[in-house]
Amino acid sequence: MLRRLIYILLLLPMACIDPFKVEVPEGQQLVTIEGIIHNGPGPHAISISRSATYGSVFEGLIRPVTGATVVIRDNEGRITFLEETENSRGNYFTPAGFRAEIGKSYTLQIQTVEGKVYSSLPERVLSSPAIENVSLKTVTIPVEGEIIPRSGVQLISEINDPADQKNFYFWRLSPVVHVLEARPDLFVNRETRTPAPKACCYTCFRTEATGNQSLFIAQDDNFNGLTTRIPAGFIEDNGLRFVSKLRVDLKQYSISQEAFRFLRLVKQQAEISGSIFDPPPATIRGNMISLDNPDEVVLGYFMAAGESSKRIYIDKSDLTFRQIAGIVPDDCRTVSGASIDPPFDWKP
Repeated sequence: MLRRLIYILLLLPMACIDPFKVEVPEGQQLVTIEGIIHNGPGPHAISISRSATYGSVFEGLIRPVTGATVVIRDNEGRITFLEETENSRGNYFTPAGFRAEIGKSYTLQIQTVEGKVYSSLPERVLSSPAIENVSLKTVTIPVEGEIIPRSGVQLISEINDPADQKNFYFWRLSPVVHVLEARPDLFVNRETRTPAPKACCYTCFRTEATGNQSLFIAQDDNFNGLTTRIPAGFIEDNGLRFVSKLRVDLKQYSISQEAFRFLRLVKQQAEISGSIFDPPPATIRGNMISLDNPDEVVLGYFMAAGESSKRIYIDKSDLTFRQIAGIVPDDCRTVSGASIDPPFDWKP
């Protein structure tokens, strides 16, 4: 009897090894359409991309949507075609000379090579007040486990907010141009691992897109009709950008209330800290819809806005804290975006 009981107990674990098949539904290929047109100089760009489906070998990749027909239509029926370039697939640009007009409404319309049609809701262009002045503030950000904090320059926009309209603001930075100092005399041959000093070049001008570290937006609830100063941008100090002088254009856009709400939700979700008190992440719908399938989720937002811009030069002496200077042990011309010739409009 005891022997039979032991035999039964040995068989019990073997009865629980049948595989359980889990049917996971295939995820959606979400289309993202985003871009902005304004009354400033162009070209203005619209980008179209598509995510890979869940479970695909390309899962997590964002793929450009190429070969689409992209047009912008104003409220008077005028149509502008955008063109895709070979070097920037999935990005569609307005023709030279195109500028949105204050007071007009614009709609973005897209047809993919598969025949799917997407459209935005109309966006009206509102005038943007001038940027009266841009002041600077050095900002340090402690980093856990590091002695030297991150740091950079915060740009603060001063504007006279109009009293006769409700204003919503959005700021972006142009690519920066800065003096790049290198040490070609420290160059080492990578094959022989022996010093091979170069005679040129020590100083270049480098153009690079830094982007803002966050979304800078504001509404005039608390300063309607007043002069105000608002944080509008941030450029991080990486040890190379502020060794001498840097130039940047601060772009200020007057956007619609709907566009502001969209950007505010994006900003809130991007700043989720990961604590239990954070709201759960959610898909943020913009103003793009599918005309073939109203239930299709289309991400992104098409904006039309009034623009004002201010160019500033930042000298290394403007910073109250600087990172340890980085070393480029090579000809400065080997760095991407660098040239020994300054831009034609470099006038510090």
